[in-house]
Amino acid sequence: MAYIISGIQQIGVGIPNLEAAWLWYRCRFGLDIPIFREAAEAPFMIAYTANEIQSRDALLAINLRGGGGLEIWQYTSRPTTFPKKLPILGDLGIFAARIKTSNLVAAHRFLVDSGVTVLGSPEIAPDGRTTFFVRDSWGNLFQIVHSDSWFKSKGHPTGGVAGALIGVSDIDAAFPLYRDLLGYDRIEFDEIGVFPDWSPLNGGGGEFRRVLLSSHKKQAGPFGALLGSSSIELVQSLKRKPKKIFADRLWGDAGFIHLCFDIQGMDALGTELNSKGFDFTVDSCTSFDMGDAAGRFTYIEDPDGTLIEFVETYRIPIVKKLGWFVNLTTRRRGAGLPAYMIKALALNRVRSNCDSL
Repeated sequence: MAYIISGIQQIGVGIPNLEAAWLWYRCRFGLDIPIFREAAEAPFMIAYTANEIQSRDALLAINLRGGGGLEIWQYTSRPTTFPKKLPILGDLGIFAARIKTSNLVAAHRFLVDSGVTVLGSPEIAPDGRTTFFVRDSWGNLFQIVHSDSWFKSKGHPTGGVAGALIGVSDIDAAFPLYRDLLGYDRIEFDEIGVFPDWSPLNGGGGEFRRVLLSSHKKQAGPFGALLGSSSIELVQSLKRKPKKIFADRLWGDAGFIHLCFDIQGMDALGTELNSKGFDFTVDSCTSFDMGDAAGRFTYIEDPDGTLIEFVETYRIPIVKKLGWFVNLTTRRRGAGLPAYMIKALALNRVRSNCDSL
């Protein structure tokens, strides 16, 4: 294949206070290593910001145990707008981010003891795994899920992002993108009913079709070993007409604003997406700079308008203060970065006083 999807690089989350949010995510999810931070205008996203160029402050943070990161995104040119009502399960868009753990009992105990808003008790999902949900201080919903895919075996009680729970109007219509093009080709379950693991959620007592998708492929590319495996759960409400989570609001407002994949071979990916009716709606075309990182990014929309981002990284700082950067354009496509190089990112870790939360 002429392109490689390495895994979920990050989920973007709109926040009114980046500094406060990053402290929360460092302390609660171990996302304490910054990959980039940049305050600038976002001209490429004008189609999703009411045809006006908006300014923002953005930071991508990861957990070195493994998984994708969070791109914490704050408007600086306007106030962040929250939805008028809390999204209801089945509404269209990214309803929850999946955060992985190797020990669900320990993660639950840690989050409860940390004072995090934990919704209900751990329950068994249709895949036979125990899971539970938490909310951050801004109302964003995270599902804690078990994972066997790790870059480091020890560390924080949770890892990084390992997928998303996405509301769609028609699961079968969403399959060509999520299953066929994005490579989540393994159906872990496909169930219809009322589900106890969703009972604590807003609208979780309704009747749904839900499908959990994963991939049979081993992650490749520079960051494949770090990003690890992930899964996408699609949910379709069967008794209620769903609304768009971002209806009447802008990209970058409060909530999960996009799901981003780390890729290699952007032109080939674009050709394949176009052949299936998914055109790039945003394309930086050439290299963009995000502080000290650089690359090319594009966006598409899923059949319900949920934004999917693709990033092809050209340059990344390993240890900025030492002037250690890696040019990925000179490396063999599909090859992973050496483990020592990824582990060296720990030198950028930001320590936190979590007692202040």
